[in-house]
Amino acid sequence: MKQIKVLIVDDSAIVRKVFSEELSRYPDIQVVGTAPDPFAARDKIVFLQPDVITLDIEMPRMDGLTFLKKLMKFHPMPVIIVSSLTPKGGKLTLEAMDLGAVDVIAKPGSAYSVGDMSAQLAEKIRGASRARINRTPVREDIETGRVESIKALAQTTNQVIAIGASTGGTEALKTVLTRMPPNSPGIVVVQHMPANFTTAFAERLNSLCQITVKEARDNDSVTIGSALIAPGNFHMILRRSGARYYVEIKTGPMVHHQRPAVDILFKSSAKNAGANAIGVILTGMGADGAEGLLEMKKTGARTIAQDEATCVVFGMPKEAIKMGAADRVVPLNQIASEIVRMV
Repeated sequence: MKQIKVLIVDDSAIVRKVFSEELSRYPDIQVVGTAPDPFAARDKIVFLQPDVITLDIEMPRMDGLTFLKKLMKFHPMPVIIVSSLTPKGGKLTLEAMDLGAVDVIAKPGSAYSVGDMSAQLAEKIRGASRARINRTPVREDIETGRVESIKALAQTTNQVIAIGASTGGTEALKTVLTRMPPNSPGIVVVQHMPANFTTAFAERLNSLCQITVKEARDNDSVTIGSALIAPGNFHMILRRSGARYYVEIKTGPMVHHQRPAVDILFKSSAKNAGANAIGVILTGMGADGAEGLLEMKKTGARTIAQDEATCVVFGMPKEAIKMGAADRVVPLNQIASEIVRMV
């Protein structure tokens, strides 16, 4: 079995120790080294040739964003951002994702047990090791890429669009949601992200989109022209009361090592929206969402999976396609127009 070689870059000796100890439990992962700052990391990258780096953003001597810019220019490779659970940490993380980082994990703390963090970190490292870093990025012109407003709006009022994504999903969701017209059916989204980061992510999308985007709160209505992003560390369930869709935000066991989990959202969409739903599964590691998308299809929902060529990690869509859960397999830059066609 080929091991994934990992370099841990963090100014906290505690984080370096916890990550090293926890990752040593997984036979397919090898921590080949640690570094307290980017200057030490630079030499170790050349010497140790790691497959994946975990990178703290806020460090002395050189901050993580500056180092990431240099790394992606001269030695592009998979990077997982390790960030504090703060609003500032969330905004810096989004900047890092724009610069090419493939995933994010929160520093060990009260929000997650070490055991939960360990399983999530291992899964993210596996996903990052398979990520397409040197692929030509899908560059979208938000203005020219937008889809025309949906006609026959009265027919869309009882519909809902459920979207799930993981590794690479922040940019994929930006591509899809910035193209959605202002009168599109209500949208509910699960993106695998820690707590607090989803707040900054929703605010950023809201500034770019024609639709309104916000982090979901318990009992929020799913309405035309809006998208609700599941808050990090909470599951999101779609409910229905008469003609009204709304979301329930709750804690609970992790599913596929994730909270929020795409399967939780998709299975509740199958149960409570049935044929009035459209399910979309985007780039991501693992199998979260595949079973849920199949349940949606069985209840009459139309379903879409992102194609392999445009995925950062072709894991979740691949599993859904293998199960026969996807009606259509579509390149990223065509998914919004395909959703509108289905509506």
